[in-house]
Amino acid sequence: NGNAGFQQVLERLESDPVCQRLSLKSFLILPFQRITRLKLLLQNILKRTHPGSEEEVQATQAYDALEKLIKDCNENVQRMKSTEELIYLSQKIEFECKIFPLISQSRRLVKCGELTALDFNSLSPKWKVTTRPIYLHLFNDCLLLSRPKE
Repeated sequence: NGNAGFQQVLERLESDPVCQRLSLKSFLILPFQRITRLKLLLQNILKRTHPGSEEEVQATQAYDALEKLIKDCNENVQRMKSTEELIYLSQKIEFECKIFPLISQSRRLVKCGELTALDFNSLSPKWKVTTRPIYLHLFNDCLLLSRPKE
């Protein structure tokens, strides 16, 4: 989105009749869709092969290899989503000192959300309670508390 030249080229390519008005995203998703279709095809082949035959052995090997490939693809997609979340979060959060590297290969965001912090003022004659929003970001290796910029 930040590169205007790339956006213009992308829009021109997507509007080309050869692309059939499909977006870049659809072309990126297409290989994953084909892999899952292959899995369904192999399941049907396995149903129609005779148990113990050479065809069944080969189809089972192909199915197992395809299952491993799909599992690896899903894991890589999750890893990329996690990295994208970390990049987005690091752009939103401003640290007072940059000693904490938010983006890491092993770090992933587990849960995040807004909470309300209660502050009790014990110096006043009446216990006064004030509230302020804080955000919790739970990673697999640490917990980060943040607050909105004032």
